[in-house]
Amino acid sequence: METKEKGYKVKVYHQPVKRYCQTLDLKDDPALIAEYVKRHSNPWPEIPAGIREVGILEMEIFLLGTKLFMIVETPLDFDWNTAMTKLATLPRQAEWEEYMSIFQMASPEASSAEKWQMMDEIFRL
Repeated sequence: METKEKGYKVKVYHQPVKRYCQTLDLKDDPALIAEYVKRHSNPWPEIPAGIREVGILEMEIFLLGTKLFMIVETPLDFDWNTAMTKLATLPRQAEWEEYMSIFQMASPEASSAEKWQMMDEIFRL
């Protein structure tokens, strides 16, 4: 079983990929955070289907306290803005964003792209 102490397996792709890293803050309420985690353990089927449909190969979200960190892996020709615009129109995506907004520090009216902030890479080995 994968744990933070044992590490997480990385998916192997038979093509070059690129990675996007984003962060988002949750409200500082342990009950809300527990519910947020619970909802992500069993998302509506349309949510991962839509994520795959726009070309995302892998998406992982990590949690530390109230801070979320998301890693998204895509093919090299993936265009973030085009994909996010399309994703927002797919079945139940807007409803999911609204469903998750009660947990997040961002404005409930904000789009996913406005809530999740891209991070700068500052080191690579």
